[in-house]
Amino acid sequence: QVQLVESGGGSVQAGGSLRLSCAVSGRTDRRYAMAWFRQAPGKDRDFVTYITWSDSTDYADSVKGRFTISRDNAKNTVYLQMNNLKPEDTAVYYCAARHYSASISASAYLYWGQGTQVTVSS
Repeated sequence: QVQLVESGGGSVQAGGSLRLSCAVSGRTDRRYAMAWFRQAPGKDRDFVTYITWSDSTDYADSVKGRFTISRDNAKNTVYLQMNNLKPEDTAVYYCAARHYSASISASAYLYWGQGTQVTVSS
């Protein structure tokens, strides 16, 4: 069992940057793939990015070149650096974890954080 706590959300203007953090606690001795998803009001929870235990990454096309995922295993923390933010990035951002392999499907993830709101104004 793991617990995930996101932080770092907020309100920024278009073109600005934010860095989200996801602190992992509990059974951190296991190998997890970590991911970020986001959900805008009235929409599905969409894949943003993931990072595997071996630091392979994947990104949704809409964020490629603007967002960067990274992990600090010593701190049990995963980060999402978001640059050049756009109004369409406005959503609640969720951190998720699953054992071993990564997936772009939200249903594949067992562990979820509570979410952090990101609002980008034009």
